[in-house]
Amino acid sequence: MSTGKSGNSGGSGGDRIRRQRRRARTPAHTGERLHKRRGRKASSRQWLERQLNDPYVSAAKAQGYRSRAAFKLSQIADKHTLFEPGDRVVDLGAAPGGWAQVARERVGDTGAVVALDLLAMDPLPDVIIHQGDITDPATLPAIREALGGPANVVLSDMAPNVTGHRTADRLRMLEVVEAALDLAEAVLAPGGRFLAKTRQLGGDEEVMQRLRRDFDHMRFVKPAASRPESAETYVLATGYRGTGA
Repeated sequence: MSTGKSGNSGGSGGDRIRRQRRRARTPAHTGERLHKRRGRKASSRQWLERQLNDPYVSAAKAQGYRSRAAFKLSQIADKHTLFEPGDRVVDLGAAPGGWAQVARERVGDTGAVVALDLLAMDPLPDVIIHQGDITDPATLPAIREALGGPANVVLSDMAPNVTGHRTADRLRMLEVVEAALDLAEAVLAPGGRFLAKTRQLGGDEEVMQRLRRDFDHMRFVKPAASRPESAETYVLATGYRGTGA
């Protein structure tokens, strides 16, 4: 487990939240196109053009976020009051760190953020980083120790690699959501919040019933920063009723 510490905390949690909301505006479209290059596949060219034309990619670079996904979390948090100053947050599937950056800004100096990923991550100021597998039995006690108390928020931006087979991809996505929910219910304090990426869980009544049973409220959300053509959405459950932590 590794940690990154900042030299200066720089103001109150409230100041950080206000700065974050001022920065997370919808950026302008650039409209750039790539010239055809010998040997470059059409799919690669389309991906590069999309990146160049994506205002959130440009804004993430300009504002120091590690990924455009930071704007997705900011938009969800603004609309649904996901964070409060002093919260303890677990970020699953955290690499490269965009969500952890936003969470760190929102919880303020008295909060804590623990980021987990299979991949190695560069240090982030005041974020505890743990490289590991969510299904490894050693992961849960490591996260509990790093948090120093029950979590208030568990985030999951995890997603499996797609195969192109719709049914198989949906089942694999469900497995990821269930793994995130298992960990969430093991660390969340009563009243806690759970946010996880899905590819639309419609049709899986077991997961839906579990979320409705264990949380006061459950809804699907799709922030403006999600690409319109993407099937991704997020399930947000608030008011955890259990005592897993």
